[in-house]
Formats: sequence, C-alpha cells, structure tokens
Amino acid sequence: MLVRHGLSKKRLNGETVLACQCPRWERGKEIHLLKRTKMASHKSQRRRGKAQTSGNPKFWGRHAVYAALDNPERNLIKLWGTRAAIEEIVIPEGLTFQYAEVTDLARFVPHDAAHQGLVLEVAPLEDKWLNEVLPTDDADQRPILVLDQVTDPHNVGAIFRTAAAFDAVAIVTQDRHAPPETGALAKAASGALELVPWIRVVNLARALEEIAGEGYWRIGLTGHTDLILSDALNGGRNALVLGAEGEGMRRNIEEHCDALAKLPISDKMESLNVSNAAAIALYAATVGK
Repeated sequence: MLVRHGLSKKRLNGETVLACQCPRWERGKEIHLLKRTKMASHKSQRRRGKAQTSGNPKFWGRHAVYAALDNPERNLIKLWGTRAAIEEIVIPEGLTFQYAEVTDLARFVPHDAAHQGLVLEVAPLEDKWLNEVLPTDDADQRPILVLDQVTDPHNVGAIFRTAAAFDAVAIVTQDRHAPPETGALAKAASGALELVPWIRVVNLARALEEIAGEGYWRIGLTGHTDLILSDALNGGRNALVLGAEGEGMRRNIEEHCDALAKLPISDKMESLNVSNAAAIALYAATVGK
C-alpha cells in the first residue's frame, strides 16, 4: 500500500505507530512500509524473505522494474526512485524504498543508461528444472529456444523479449556459458525476464536429448546448410537452437539436432545478429509454419 502524503496509522507487534511519507522529509530518508500482522499468502512470504544484498542485481527502467514488482516469484530487496516515479506505482507491502534524485540514481546504472527514475535491487530468481517447464499437454505446440554459448546480455535480453512475444515455453542455456541476471539484461528484456522461464543446465547436449524425449524436433540454425528453416519445421513441436555470433553452435550441439537449417537472407549480408535471427525463427515456428 502506498501512502503518498501525511500520517497513517500502522500496527506493529500489537502497537500503533505512525508512518510518515510527506514531502517534508529530507531527500535520502529511507521509508519502511510496515508489515501487516497476517501475511497475504505463501508467495508473498517467499518474496519478502531475507536475501544477501551483496552482489544482487539492480534493475532499472519502468518495464524491468514494474515486471519485477509484479512477479510473485521475485524476491524484492530495495527500491530507489524519484518522487514522481514512485508516486505512479503501488509499492508491495514490506518493501523498503528510498526517494532519490535523478543524479543519485545515475550512480547505480551504466553511463547514459535510461533508468526512468527507478532502480530496484532484487535477488536472482530461483532455478527451475527443465522437466518442470516442458509441456505435458500434447496440444501445446509452443516452441522452445536453446542458446549455445550466447553470452552478450543485450542479445540474451532481446531474445527474452521476443520469446515472450511469441509465447515460447522457455529459454535453455548452459550454466557456465551464459550471462547472469543483470540490469542490462533485464532492461533489454523489457520485463520478459519475469515472464519466460530461464532454464540453466550443466550439459546442453543432455538437455537436448530430454527435449527430444518430449516430442520436440530440434532445429539448429546455421549458415552452413542448404535447408531453409521453413522446410525444416515439422508442423508440431520445434526446438530452435542458436549459437553464438561468429562461432555458431559447437559441433557436439549440432550433432544433437535433428536438422540444420538457415534463414533465407540476401547474399548481401553474411549473417544476422543472434537476437534478430531468434525473432525470425520464432515467428516462423509459430505464425509462419
């Protein structure tokens, strides 16, 4: 609950106290919304659980921050924002927030990053297992994305955004060769980091075997083939496998694909950015197949 002005009565440990959030407060003063005696739900207890603040990512920008605030699985730690930006949102119960000037917020983000008046410290999402997200309903034909050593956070974030737009089942990456959750990745994802499950695995080839066991046709995207993607799609469940720019997929990963296909781009361009390629492939696997 957000109280924008004046005094409001709260109860804490059976005692009535006053919480003030008036404009007279000095800049930089922390404000704590006091918890109610009774928690709303099990999920709300989880998201307000204790977390180490050291090394936790800080998200910035409206879309990334709003989506994190709305995600019941996300553990929220602290919010900083301008008075105008904070007054536009409802602060989750129990979340500590602090008013800050634009120049203060700039210290949390990369140079010239558009924080839009909001910075939110969060804990990384809990890991999920691949078998938890693979569809059990045979009628579910949504595609799944597999990224082989794609490490650029801006590319991965953009792929999350596209995956959410085309309702992909999940994004699967190898744990050691993928970026962590960062503000830059969340900003590029524009809120999609909270919507699309991110499955990190130790062995990507073994994960592809598990995906095939659930009826997915595994298509690796590469420029070293004559097969066009539209001809490689099987009309049912498709897993799209993309490698890093320049190096592409590793040989072992290619060997765990059922088909290798390419996008029909002009000879004027050798290749596409991996996030652009993922967007075209997802379109083909959903709308265009």
